[in-house]
Amino acid sequence: MSYVGEPGRCALVGMVHLRPLPGSPGWDGDMSAILAAAAADADALVAGGCDAIIVENMGDLPYLRGRVDAETVAAMTLATHAVTQRGLPTGVQVLAGANREALGIAVAAGAHFLRVEAFAYAHIADEGLLEACAGELLRARRALSADISIWADVQKKHAAHAITADLSIEALAEGHRFCGADVLIVTGASTGRPTDPAVLAAAATAGLPVAVGSGVNPDNAGALSSASALIVGSYLKEGGSWRRPVDRERVRAMRRAIDAGQ
Repeated sequence: MSYVGEPGRCALVGMVHLRPLPGSPGWDGDMSAILAAAAADADALVAGGCDAIIVENMGDLPYLRGRVDAETVAAMTLATHAVTQRGLPTGVQVLAGANREALGIAVAAGAHFLRVEAFAYAHIADEGLLEACAGELLRARRALSADISIWADVQKKHAAHAITADLSIEALAEGHRFCGADVLIVTGASTGRPTDPAVLAAAATAGLPVAVGSGVNPDNAGALSSASALIVGSYLKEGGSWRRPVDRERVRAMRRAIDAGQ
């Protein structure tokens, strides 16, 4: 069930960062503008050579902890459906840790995978304590007969992992595999911070595909291209800012850098 592109080829996964959705502090009342921006970003990612896309409610900050409201689910379902119509495998992430809602969105919108924080093991994020959700999430997936894969963050960025400080990356990766993850994600400490290639190698010992989830740019893409996928957000936007639209020329530059490194 895990999508990671063609065998032996590092996939480029672009991000559609949605504008503030209904119910969030930044909501401006214009749902049509949100959908138009999401579609335009998805088109630019397709044109630039991405292999897959993740839709995320990045504009909804500050985020709720472990859940979102019904209006967020409804809006994200509309936006995700617009992206799936572009024909690429599509993922869903609902911040922060609203993984059950993400599953429902993916099922309704025809998406293919979830990016899941706090799948196995708890951590402290700026929203508070996020606890592991693997048991509940996989039971819900089975009940829905959903062919949707789980891309699980091994150590979520923007979070403190003192709770699991006595566990190595290898042990954490194995724990995620044991709990049923399909793909592992490793990151730097925060958005834009590079991922250590040694962490990538350590996570790979669990025997699952591993994606890099932060800090990728054309300068380091070659060193990270042993990953099954590189998830790129900020770099692919105008001026390297996640708040700006996708720049298809930056997408093309990233695709070239990944291919040159393999």
